[in-house]
Amino acid sequence: MVTDYIAVDLEMTGLHPKRDRILEIGAVKVLGGKVRETFSHLVNPKVPVSETVVELTGISNEMAGLARDLDEVMQEFLEFAGEYVWVGHNVIYDYSFVKQWAINHNIPLEKRAVDTLKIARKCLSFPEKKSLDSLCMFYHIEREDSHRALVDAMAAQRLFEILKKEYGRQNKEIFLPKELDYHGKKQTKATNSQKNYLKELAEYHKITIDMPIEELTRSEASRLADQIIRQHGKIPDALRHRSGSFHP
Repeated sequence: MVTDYIAVDLEMTGLHPKRDRILEIGAVKVLGGKVRETFSHLVNPKVPVSETVVELTGISNEMAGLARDLDEVMQEFLEFAGEYVWVGHNVIYDYSFVKQWAINHNIPLEKRAVDTLKIARKCLSFPEKKSLDSLCMFYHIEREDSHRALVDAMAAQRLFEILKKEYGRQNKEIFLPKELDYHGKKQTKATNSQKNYLKELAEYHKITIDMPIEELTRSEASRLADQIIRQHGKIPDALRHRSGSFHP
């Protein structure tokens, strides 16, 4: 039975590791079944945080803008996590964002984990919903700020220990760590032609792009250009030079 592990939770700007970004990382180091150390850092996603995410997490754009760069925080997090097994609620979701970052940086990363969501679905008939919110209510696990990474990591850790105590003996298999499986492709930075075209679109339509163009990946730049064209239209060919610039 797992007694040494890292309970992990991340907050993100959206649901998709290939196009959304990490906003906060929280983790709890557990040794011998007892919490020994915690890790908690906000991350500057370098893109606007949606009103939905601000409402859910309480992390404002101002807070995110003052936070540290993801590369710095991720390096520290991976050092903190070491070779320990991960524990989390729907842990593959959090892992997919970390793994995508590792793929983008050519860093090998393979982890084993125990998922409290899978345990709950296997062992519990009630409550019907097996979300972390529902299970915390069911087991009276208090959280002052839900949907903050460290708070939810600590909740997942307490939930794991409760489930292990109640169901670990008769369901040993589901409490064993399994390899996490996420396959992603490396995301590369937007090309100069993509960045220039975005600047041209913004200048022609007299709009402000509230994302740092230099930080965009190729896919992000492509999606953003498509979005602007859908909303405002293309630059007329007659206004564009062969080089791609245009006469305002």
